[in-house]
Amino acid sequence: MFIQVIQGKVQDAAAVRRQLERWVEELGPGATGWLGSTAGVAADGTFVATARFESEEAARANSGRTEQGAWWEAMSALFDGEPTFRDCATVDMINGGGSDDAGFVQVIEGRADRQRLLDEAPDAEEFIARVRPDVLGETTAWPGDGSFVQIVYFSSEAAAREGERFQLAPEDAERFDQLVALLPADRFIDLSDPWLYTA
Repeated sequence: MFIQVIQGKVQDAAAVRRQLERWVEELGPGATGWLGSTAGVAADGTFVATARFESEEAARANSGRTEQGAWWEAMSALFDGEPTFRDCATVDMINGGGSDDAGFVQVIEGRADRQRLLDEAPDAEEFIARVRPDVLGETTAWPGDGSFVQIVYFSSEAAAREGERFQLAPEDAERFDQLVALLPADRFIDLSDPWLYTA
C-alpha cells in the first residue's frame, strides 16, 4: 500500500468536503489503484486527508491525469496558503487498518524508529486489540524521513476518551507505556466528523 497525506489550513470545511466528494464521485472511478481515503477538518481548521493506493505507481498515474489537475486547482483554492504533501511508501496496519464505520478519527504525528518498533513490539497488534477494544483499527504511514503519521479509528469520540481513561492491569499499563514511548507523539489532530471513503 502507498499513502499520500495532504494537510493544510482551511476556513470552509463544507466547501472542502463538497470538493472532495466530487472527486470520489467523478474522478474516483477512473483512478486505477485507488483504495480509499480518510479525511476531515479539526476544530482549529486543520484539514488532513490520507489517500490510499495499491502502489506508488498508481498514485503517480492518478496525479498525472488531466482531470486530476483541474480538480486540484479548484481544491487548492480552498486552502489558506500551500498545503503539504507527504508520500508514504511504507505502511503498517492494525486490525485491517481502519473502518468506514468510525465516528471519530485521531491523526497522530511524530518521529520514531520503525525498525526499533518492529523489533521491540512484534506483538503490538494482538496487544492493542486486547487492551484497547475501542480501537477499530489503525494505520501508520512512514514518509521515510524518520517521521510517522498514524491514523486511529474509533466508533465515537466518547468511546476513545473512555478507552484513554480505562485503568489497565499494572503489567499491561507498563507494556502500553512502552509502546507509546516507541511512537512518541508531537501532535494530535482530532477529526470529530471524519469523511470516510472506500473505492
